[in-house]
Amino acid sequence: MKSVLHFFDKLEDHVRGYLSHYPIWYAIVGGIGVVLFWRGVWVTTDYAVEVFAGTASVAGAGATMVPPTLVWWDGPLCFALGLVVLLMTGVFVSNFIGNEIIITGLRGDKKISEKTEQDVRMEVGAIGEIRREARAIAERLERLERALGEKRKQ
Repeated sequence: MKSVLHFFDKLEDHVRGYLSHYPIWYAIVGGIGVVLFWRGVWVTTDYAVEVFAGTASVAGAGATMVPPTLVWWDGPLCFALGLVVLLMTGVFVSNFIGNEIIITGLRGDKKISEKTEQDVRMEVGAIGEIRREARAIAERLERLERALGEKRKQ
């Protein structure tokens, strides 16, 4: 199992490395993967509703789907193809979870909705303190540059 995961990890790295040189094509392939993935979810759900409830309406069409028009493997096939494309391009995790959520999870931060007002005020205060320190460092650097400039003139 470990060798299979290693193979697919290397394959993803190779595909991402190649597509990163062609951002427009990367976006097109990623977009196709997302559409296939969600089409697979949608069609599978419609088929399941049709089978179990007897009627499923097509969104916006106002008509009902009948079982002969739906092929049971259409939805799962689109889902699987979309999933493969998304996993191979490295878009799956970033598209559905997002980088910020992953980073906050690794740092152990709380979600913004879980933070209390006091937590937010503390963060704002810390950011303000960092800004003040950065300004002080910039002022010191400026003074040093002026002093070095004056020494060179002498």
